[in-house]
Amino acid sequence: MVSDIINKLKSRILNHDVIKYASSRNFKNGSVSKLSPYISRGVISTKFVLETLINKGIEIKKMEKFFQELNWRDYWQKKWQMSPEIDKDLNYKQHPVAHLHFPQNVFDANTKITAVDNAIKEFYNSGYLHNHMRMYIAAICCNIGQYHWLNPAKWMYYHLLDGDWGSNALSWQWVAGTTRQKKYIANQENINKYFFTEDKNTFMDKSYEKLYSFSTIPSSLTSQKKMELNTILPEQNKPIIDDSKPTFIYNSYNLDPLWYSNETGNRILLFEPSHFKSYPVSEKVIDFITTLSSQIEDIQIVVMEFKELYDNIKNCKSIHYKEHPFASHYKGIKTERDWIFPDLEADGSFFRYWNKGIKLFNYR
Repeated sequence: MVSDIINKLKSRILNHDVIKYASSRNFKNGSVSKLSPYISRGVISTKFVLETLINKGIEIKKMEKFFQELNWRDYWQKKWQMSPEIDKDLNYKQHPVAHLHFPQNVFDANTKITAVDNAIKEFYNSGYLHNHMRMYIAAICCNIGQYHWLNPAKWMYYHLLDGDWGSNALSWQWVAGTTRQKKYIANQENINKYFFTEDKNTFMDKSYEKLYSFSTIPSSLTSQKKMELNTILPEQNKPIIDDSKPTFIYNSYNLDPLWYSNETGNRILLFEPSHFKSYPVSEKVIDFITTLSSQIEDIQIVVMEFKELYDNIKNCKSIHYKEHPFASHYKGIKTERDWIFPDLEADGSFFRYWNKGIKLFNYR
């Protein structure tokens, strides 16, 4: 089973047209890989994806845009490591802000923007949202409707199969202008172009100059919805621990079937109720996580806090876990994540990170 999912993902990577990605990725039907759920959940890493393509013989320069997008994911994760309080405006205060909840018509897929409404309806069914559409929705919420980014970001995270709080929250902040002194906005012409629609006279059907003036909030975005997002966790089961063996702790961000796969041990998929209370996800997302975990032999699903689990394990020195900001309270032997540029910190803009990285990288 271990080789099954990895081999399927490797095949998907090898069959993905990474060269076409650069010119088509923003279009609804563009050459996107849809690997992000497996990267976000830690089944594979960005480095694994890149090395698979390099081993196929694809030159880095020919897939540079795809290579860059892999590094955006690493960059946001490292930025999160350096700035753990990403639930707050990062570098600059979002301005202007008129609302703190979520636009009702976005929630109802009733913005009257055809591409956006269709994408949201599909999103609720599938847990997938095109990256360009994520930016459109964030721009509508934050910059057109003047909603603070946090609650809309939690709405999106709740439904995303590839939900990664670092990438999600910091991307929303990027759109809202809190990571840099610039906001992202697209107009109706842009949406029509990339999603093959012909909408006119919508609240986005204006010049960029007019949209960037932030003068008037469209009436269709003024009605707020106060959301109650809840997680339905599996039934709580007490783990069966063999104290003569090491214990490997998995979570929704570490479902790597190759991690210590050659060692016998107790394998625990840990769902901490306190975590999902703060960062709720949908039942569809929980089902996706548990399905992925079934690829890990003899894994036990355990619903409890880490401290409670830790107290149940007598041989505490044998606990292993993978580094992640949401696992910073874990105790035991930490495995670092697999980065493309392992020695670089995200201490500035993305392009500063990128330019430093490619100078160190061995182009082929």
